[in-house]
This record gives sequence, C-alpha cells and structure tokens, in this order.
Amino acid sequence: MNKEFSVAFISEKLKREYEVLEEGRYEDKRLYSSIREAISELKSNPLCGTKIAKRLWPKDYVRRYVITNLWKKDLPGAWRIIYTIESDEVRVVSIILEWFDHKSYEKRFGY
Repeated sequence: MNKEFSVAFISEKLKREYEVLEEGRYEDKRLYSSIREAISELKSNPLCGTKIAKRLWPKDYVRRYVITNLWKKDLPGAWRIIYTIESDEVRVVSIILEWFDHKSYEKRFGY
C-alpha cells in the first residue's frame, strides 16, 4: 500500500501569512511562488529537503512543537522553509514550521 503525502502549516496563522504573500509586493509574490513550488515538491517527496542534525535544533522548536525530526528546504533568493515530518500507517505529512531568509535562518540556528 502506498502512503499518501500531504503538506500542512503548523498553525492557521502561518497559513494566513503564506496566503497574504500572494497579494503583496513583487518580492512577496516571488516568495509565495517559491513556497508553493516547495509544497508541491514535498507532496511528491517529503524527504526532498536536507535533514538537520538534532544537535542543531533550536530549543524553541523542541519545546513548542515537540518535534522528532527537522528538515530544511532551500528556496531561491537564500530563503529556507523549516519543516518536520509526521507519519502513520497510511499518510506522511510535512508540517511547515516557518520560513525565513538566510540571515534570520543563521540567527535562529545560532550560526
């Protein structure tokens, strides 16, 4: 039996922030398009990103989301999506936790 792949946002607030990008400035629309494309890729292959070593996980993620794995997907313009994967017998869900530019990514992960 094949598992069903899907993508979700960690919260309705984050989903709304994504949707608002589509109506924003040119840069926002480009980011929206990049995230939309990444979502499409995650729906066909949840492992298409890069797994982040546990020792690098921000403590805030562990505390807030009780994650057991953490992934990043690079986007154009040095943006990143951070997501975790949850699964059961029939489905695999990539859950988007946040996205940010390279500078914010480095700050969040303490690089």
